[in-house]
Amino acid sequence: MKEEQIKELYQALEDSSFAVTITGAGISIAAGGVTYSGMRSHGARRGMMSQDPETMYQYFYQAFLSSMFEHGTTYAHKALARLEEMGKIQGIITTNVDCLHTMGGSKNVAEIQGSFQTNVCTGCRAWTYGYEIWNHGKMPTCEKCGSTLLPYNIYSHAGLLTSQLQKAQKWMRQADIILIIGANGSYTHTYWDYKKPDAKIIQINPGNTYFDRVADLNIREESDPVFEALMKME
Repeated sequence: MKEEQIKELYQALEDSSFAVTITGAGISIAAGGVTYSGMRSHGARRGMMSQDPETMYQYFYQAFLSSMFEHGTTYAHKALARLEEMGKIQGIITTNVDCLHTMGGSKNVAEIQGSFQTNVCTGCRAWTYGYEIWNHGKMPTCEKCGSTLLPYNIYSHAGLLTSQLQKAQKWMRQADIILIIGANGSYTHTYWDYKKPDAKIIQINPGNTYFDRVADLNIREESDPVFEALMKME
């Protein structure tokens, strides 16, 4: 890892008046997590479509929820929460559905595809909030009608959540620093097109991504060691 890159990242956050972070699967994989696409490839789709709530829950837990609750957050998740608390990061935009930013302590998170804390009743379509309902060993049910609850991203077949998307777009209009962590694509017409032309873009990702050609600074590392080095400067 190049020390000068960490110093540049540190100074950029120091100078920023509104910094926004974009995260993808890469930040969670470091914790042993399973991505939503990975969950589907593990056969969880059959579980999603099952009429048996117990079978459905077992698929969810084995393919996704176990990593979410048992592995928990990474150092990077916790560092982002601390930087938010210090006033150096104003918001996080994520396509991750694992709630790890919230678990790590972040308050300003736009989960544009929903997550396991934004749930919809398959019967009366009422909304229920809170990821804790998925850690009780059984499929959660609606308090109003008793029907099965599904996280929004699965209920909607991974559609975008309007309220969260609007929040992401608002933040992008304000951001002078955009910090990209473990994300591969830009979701161009959803929020990326709303960024300010002069926003500085910093990417943390060990592999090649869409953002390589637009980033002002590319840090070719996993996120945890980068944030460990960064936080030592605070």
